[in-house]
Formats: sequence, C-alpha cells, structure tokens
Amino acid sequence: MDLYSPLAQLPRIGPGLQKKLKKLGLVTVRDLLFHFPHRYEDFSRLDSMANVKINQDSCVQGEIIAIETTRTWRKKLFITEALIKDATGTIKAVWFNRPYLTKILRPKDHIALAGKVAAGKKGIYFSNPSYEKLGGDEENNPAGTGENLIHTGRLVPVYPETEGLSSRWIRSIMGQLLSASMLRLEDTMPSAVQKEYQIMPLKKALWQVHFPDSSDAAKSAQESFAFRELFHISLFVLRAKARLAQHKAAAIPLNLERMQRFVKLLPFTLTDAQKKTVWQILKDLEKPRPMNRLLQGDVGSGKTVVALMAALSAISSGYQAAFMAPTEILAQQHFQTAANLLKKFRLHIGLLTGKTDLWFSPKLPNQFIEISRKKLLEKAKSGDVHLLIGTHTLIQDKVKFGNLALVILDEQHRFGVKQRAKLLVQHAKTEEIKLPHLLSMTATPIPRTLALTIYGDLDLSLLDELPKGRKKIITRVVTPAEREETYGFIREQIRDKKQVFVICPRIEGADPEKDFLRTETKAVKEEYEKLSKDTFPDLKVAMLHGKLPTKEKERIMRDFKRGKTNILISTSVVEVGVDIPNATVMMIEGAERFGLAQLHQFRGRVGRNEWQSYCFLFTDSRAITTRQRLRAIVDCENGFELAERDLAIRGPGEFSGTRQWGIPDLIMNSLTDLHLVEKTRQAAKDTLMQDPYLKNYPLLKTEIDKFREKIHLE
Repeated sequence: MDLYSPLAQLPRIGPGLQKKLKKLGLVTVRDLLFHFPHRYEDFSRLDSMANVKINQDSCVQGEIIAIETTRTWRKKLFITEALIKDATGTIKAVWFNRPYLTKILRPKDHIALAGKVAAGKKGIYFSNPSYEKLGGDEENNPAGTGENLIHTGRLVPVYPETEGLSSRWIRSIMGQLLSASMLRLEDTMPSAVQKEYQIMPLKKALWQVHFPDSSDAAKSAQESFAFRELFHISLFVLRAKARLAQHKAAAIPLNLERMQRFVKLLPFTLTDAQKKTVWQILKDLEKPRPMNRLLQGDVGSGKTVVALMAALSAISSGYQAAFMAPTEILAQQHFQTAANLLKKFRLHIGLLTGKTDLWFSPKLPNQFIEISRKKLLEKAKSGDVHLLIGTHTLIQDKVKFGNLALVILDEQHRFGVKQRAKLLVQHAKTEEIKLPHLLSMTATPIPRTLALTIYGDLDLSLLDELPKGRKKIITRVVTPAEREETYGFIREQIRDKKQVFVICPRIEGADPEKDFLRTETKAVKEEYEKLSKDTFPDLKVAMLHGKLPTKEKERIMRDFKRGKTNILISTSVVEVGVDIPNATVMMIEGAERFGLAQLHQFRGRVGRNEWQSYCFLFTDSRAITTRQRLRAIVDCENGFELAERDLAIRGPGEFSGTRQWGIPDLIMNSLTDLHLVEKTRQAAKDTLMQDPYLKNYPLLKTEIDKFREKIHLE
C-alpha cells in the first residue's frame, strides 16, 4: 500500500465511511495523511487526582472502580458515570448520551482521562472527557501502550471534522496507518534539497504533525510540509513554463508605424505604465514561442486599450485575435470599445455571446449588424473576422479559427483552469502546430507571494498608474440614521446632470419562511419599487439583473450610458469593467455581504472622469469584523494594498480560487510567507537546472504529475 492507494483498502472502511471521508476530500491514503490538525489540545502534563482544578484542562490516569449508565426520563438523556482512583484520591467522569461506554470501559480497567474539570452538587468531575485504555488495544489506542497515547496524555490533535467522523476516529485511523508495516512511505524530496534546507524526513514529519512530541516539534513538522508543498507548486509552474516555451507560436513583427497611428487617434493620452506594458507585450509577440503574460491593473487603469493594441499588432500581421470576457455586458462593452477605437483600421469585428451575435464592418462604421451564429462561425473559420469578442461561448467545440495567434482573457481568474486550457489547446493539437499567444488580464491585484507560486507560470505586467486628472473617490460607511441625508446628496448630484449606481445583493426579496436569516438583505426589485415610487418618483430609475433577457439588458445599459436614466439599480453584474463616465455615485446596499475585492470593483465603476466621485457603503450590521472590513475599503484607495488586506482576511485559498486544489489549509496559509515562497522557488529552480525532466527523481515527477491532474492547470 502506498500514498496513492484508495482508503477503501484499509480495514473497516466500507462504502458508508468512504462517503463521509469524501466529504472532507479524503479519497487516498495521501489525502488522509495530509489531513492535518487545525489545532492541538495540550494534555501533556499528568495531574494527580488530588491536584486537579475546576475549569482547567487536566489529564489523569487511574483505575476504574465502578461505571454505570442511567437514563433520565424527563429528557430521555443517557448519563454514563465512572469513578476512577489513583494513589492520591478519586474523581468522577461523566459522559452524556454515550451508553456504549459501559461495553468498552469496565471496572479494574486502567485508563487515562483528559478534559475540563467541572463542579457539581456532588463534587468535582470530568465532563465528557476523552478517554484511553492504558495498555492499548486496536480499537481505542492503536498507537501502542499507555506510554504512547494518542487521545490523552500529550498534545492531542484536533482535526477538521464532518458528521460521523470525529477527531477521535481520525486520530485512531491515523495511528493505525502510521504504525502499519504494509504502508510504503517513500520520500520524494531530493536529498540535496532536504539537506540544504533542513527539511524533516517524511515519516518523521507525519508522526510529528499528527502526534507531536512537543509544540516545537509540531511547528517544525508544519514548516517542513509547507516547504514540501510550496516546492511542489514551484516545480509544477516552472515546468509548465518550460514546457510552454518548447511550443511554437507565430512571431508577430512590431509594426511601429501602425502602433503610433493608433496612439495618435486615441481621445486620451496613454500613461507611462500603459506605454511600458504595451512594449513588454509587443516584444513578447515578436518571439516564436507562446506569450503567457498576466496584465494586472487597478480598476480604471486602462487595461482594455493595452489589450486592443496587442490585438491590432496580431491582426496587422495577418492573424486573428480572440477576446474573452466573463459577462455578456462586459463582452458588449469591449465590442463597442474595439469598434470605436479600431474603426480607422478597417477591421471586421464579431461579438459572440450566449444570446446575441453582432458584426462590425468598416463598410458600415456607425452601426452594428445582427448576424446569424452560423454565419459568424463561418467567418471565424475562414479568417474573415479579425477580432472575435465573446463570453465562454468562445470555447465551444464548434468555434474554429482560421489563423488564431492571440487570445486575450479578461478577468482571467473568473474562468476555470480547464476553460483556459481548452481555448488554447483547441487550436493546437500537436506541438508542431503553433499555439496562440495568451494575454490574461485582471483588476484584482495579485500579492507577490501568489505571483511567485500559483501564478508563477505567467510573466507579469503591472498598470500601477491611473490616467491623469482622476480624483480620489470619497468612500463612506453609511448608517441607517444617515440614509435620508445620503438620498438628499444623491438628488443634488443628479441635479448637476450626474448619474448613480445602486448595487443590491439579491434580485428577489427573501421568503420569510424559507430564508428568514436574510430577510433584511436588500433586493433589486424591492429597491426599484421603493426608489422609483417613494424616494425619487420624479427621476428616471432603471433596474438591471442577470435574469433579464439579453436585449432588455442591452437597452437598459444603452439608455444609462446615453444619460437617459438617472439611477441604475443592479446586482453584481456591473462588478467588472462597465464604463459609464458620467456616473459619480456608487451606492452599495448590504455592503457587508460583498468581499473587499468586489467592493473595490464596484467603486471602480465611478470616478472615470475629472469630476469628484463618491462611494457609499450601506450596512445595518454592527459586527466588529464587518466594520473592520468596510474600514479597509474606506482607508485603501489602492487595489494592491487592498489585495494584501483581502489575502490576510480571506486566506490564499479563497482569494485565489484554489481551494478546490485540495491543498491543506496549513500549506495554503504559508502562501502568505514571502521568505518561504522565495526559498522554495529557488530550490525548485536549482533542481530543474540540474535535472529539467526529473529523470533522477521518478517519485517526485509522479507527485508533480498527480498534482497537475488534480488542478487541471494545463
């Protein structure tokens, strides 16, 4: 039996237990061994019964004098009481609803007890203590004798649990597994790395993380596992980067004259950060190997213009480009922006979404033409469409390109890694066929530690500069008492010909019977009724949400953009990329229900001009944590600073969308340790420098390949 053997091979793990284990993500022996404790209870000090103190955790050992179970008829509660003695005295142990204990524990048995001591009418007693027979048996103390306890008398591991799988059961199975002679634990860590970085050997580390000799030993084991897993991640992404470099791509020469013409035609001046980033991308495109670049830019920093310059470069050399957006609204906006900025270059641009397909031709520069799906797909395959913009529909099997050289992904972390792979691989079945270049874009800044690990296969470009003339958005948390005053301020803004966004967490109102916990959560439809009829009956108020028909959504956004609507009430469909230069107020209802990055995205929908803009965070919550989170939004105008705070609050797994990778929290939390991340990346680089294909480390290669299968990053 090895690390990748299924848990079904272990004794007494039938289909029922397998199902429960799967809830915790535990399928193989490795999954179980790497299911680390999230804390330890310290029962390492042995007390005599005469010295135990009320309300303190204690551990004692002694002989059972008597044990019995009774039932209270009023509450139908089973109470099991045992009297235990040692050389200094006696003490009671009381368990509730565990009548089976009288079959396990009997008079004259020597046991250890660990838990909190309580006081009652009949004296002090242990309340629901952990117990363990001294002398050991397979069921209750598989690790061995009373000198090698696992539930008491030591630092006792406490695990993430699920119904029917307690920490006690996990400790028992863990003890059996680590003691099993049939388990082959082969260490995949190269001995040179292990020696240089003083990494604990695998078997010792497993014992010390699950059943540590001391707090220091537990910490050392945790650090060893953090190093191991980050080392694996670094190896994985560096190998992925090296593999990509072996593929061929279209070498797209830089047409400087065309780029300069594009820049001159822009209705604004590029920032220095945009110029630098465009140069990095265009130089990448000149190379005969695939670009794999991530463009980070705070909201409003001008990522779309940079992407369109990259697309124009590819198209100028006779190739096609694809631009994939996460929502229909954003795809529509990119289509309109591309048509507007590229119309002088006589390009054919297509829009492919779930519902509406459009065509832009230089023959009709002032209008978009509805086109059949069949005809648009034919144009993509023939190469007649130069730039195809769309949502996830771009990765459907029936979408074929004649000569695709560049793929642009907006908000790339919103697409599953499988989808990203499909879009690339779909057009390059073998290494001989050229892969398209890939430009990913995100407005969610990536903290440095994640940039080195999870995004380590990407080259990074940074737009850390906003266009000149933009003012800092004034952000305020609004209490219920300040609501009317804020409405008055909004009316003043509209009187000055400005527009307002109102964001709500829900579409429909809550059903009090089914959803009583969220009845106070603001809903778009309710807010629309209230604002349009009661608060602002004289103003033009519109409502937008994902359930509306596509054409209706398009009409609403078009009217808002043209200034026909004063207030737009919406769900989070406007979170990313929507550009309404005349909007100066963002009002967010139930602000506590959104993440920091989401709130920052909402705020970025205003302040896209030279006027002063405002963001109002409405909340009824008085929770301290809510106030702290909202305070972070008020204090941080910079998305990069906010990303570091968000990483600290949510943790790397939630922040980066990698929780499904199955990496333990202990390791995930290490992704915030820059020093450790840099060490493991260097160790991975050194290893691959000496052995690029890991031929001398077949077990390590297997481990990395298994990791690759789990996360489907390629």
